[in-house]
Amino acid sequence: MKTLLKGGTVVSAAGSRAADVLVDGEKIAAVGEGLAADGANVVDVSGKLLFPGFIDAHTHFDLAVCNTTTADNFNTGTRSAIHGGTTLVIDFACPNKGESLQYGLDLWHKKADGRSSCDYGFHMTIDDWNDAIRAEIPAMFAAGIPSFKMYMTYPAMMIGDQDMFCALQELKKYGGIAGVHCENAGVIDALIAAHKAAGQTAPSSHPECRPNPLEAEAVAHLLRITEVAGVPIVIVHLSTKEALLEVMRARARGQQVYVETCPHYLLLDDSVYYQEDYSAAARYICAPPMRKKEDQEVLWKALANGTIQTVSTDHCSFTLQQKDAGRGDFTKIPGGLPGVETRGELLYTAGVAAGRITKEQMCALLSENPARLYGAYPRKGVIAPGSDADLVVYDPAADKTITAGTQLSAAGYTPYEGWRTKGSIAQVYLRGTLAVDHGEMKAGPIGTYIPRHPGAL
Repeated sequence: MKTLLKGGTVVSAAGSRAADVLVDGEKIAAVGEGLAADGANVVDVSGKLLFPGFIDAHTHFDLAVCNTTTADNFNTGTRSAIHGGTTLVIDFACPNKGESLQYGLDLWHKKADGRSSCDYGFHMTIDDWNDAIRAEIPAMFAAGIPSFKMYMTYPAMMIGDQDMFCALQELKKYGGIAGVHCENAGVIDALIAAHKAAGQTAPSSHPECRPNPLEAEAVAHLLRITEVAGVPIVIVHLSTKEALLEVMRARARGQQVYVETCPHYLLLDDSVYYQEDYSAAARYICAPPMRKKEDQEVLWKALANGTIQTVSTDHCSFTLQQKDAGRGDFTKIPGGLPGVETRGELLYTAGVAAGRITKEQMCALLSENPARLYGAYPRKGVIAPGSDADLVVYDPAADKTITAGTQLSAAGYTPYEGWRTKGSIAQVYLRGTLAVDHGEMKAGPIGTYIPRHPGAL
């Protein structure tokens, strides 16, 4: 089946141009002006922007954590994702300490296969290191997993310096890359103990126990380890101006450092934790926490000048009922936010329409850069002949209001309730199939696993 999208503006990281897009089956067949195709379904996209399908390289679906399981599994989570223009998610396969990497991969395939409405891949979490895990690394690359995750916090998942260094050196042999959650776990635990001893157990204690310097210290610590290891690294969900400064210092030393941030760090600040109503505050608990407005401004400038390469969501959703577990003890509030459904429209609204970034930069941040960095390019991340026909048709004139009632996430709320967008997503195509049409889901779980190769920007 052929589809011809006529009259739109095709957006890429390198520039934008008026062009038609011809889709033949699952692939893009041609991009150019005045295209024609006998028998094609012709779709008029005049006045609209055509982005490559968005890629969210940081989601957590069907994850058991904090004595509960995320509200969104791969069924609801990927429906939410594609509803918001994301055609590929890269989730985290998370074996527990003592379990094999292969066990974690098999488990995540069971969670995702046949249930996903967008395409998907996996990062592999390394929370333990020994000869058995070392021996599994080649099999991960053979399975299309060239990217990994490590934690400098959370006892159940954190890995020590020695093991991290050895793991990074092993990944280097195969051209792999790791993303790292950077916070100083020891000092955080000390601050938590002090707050609890003082009876300070409300959600407002959460940001006070995870201040800016503890992210910056962990980033600096990690970057000195990677300097010795001689490996590239990704700092995930960076949230502070101080941490960004450490990244810039490392780059000045000649290191390869990539940075991801998230919409909530660009749009929300730590005042949300000081609301009197418990539920109103607890819904925003995540790690790292929201920061100050001055951090937001630094992050926006870093998006504009290329210091930050990707914007993912860290979608890790819980219902307000699940968040209620932390009444009387803020450490028991499951950490995470829904966000995969609103990322594209929010970044266009607060970024492109507000003049903070260009539409081309938005394309780089949401599509091309993650595709290149995580080894899915050029199959994904670009509108070009031979690439998957993953397309987001964005209507700059169709403003809308974000409400929980229009969201497909199982969280039951959105952190952006009542926010007015500039424009909205009109259609989403996944490998040539119309998956979303003006908010209505048009396809079922047609997502497939996307094996990836070692990538780099």
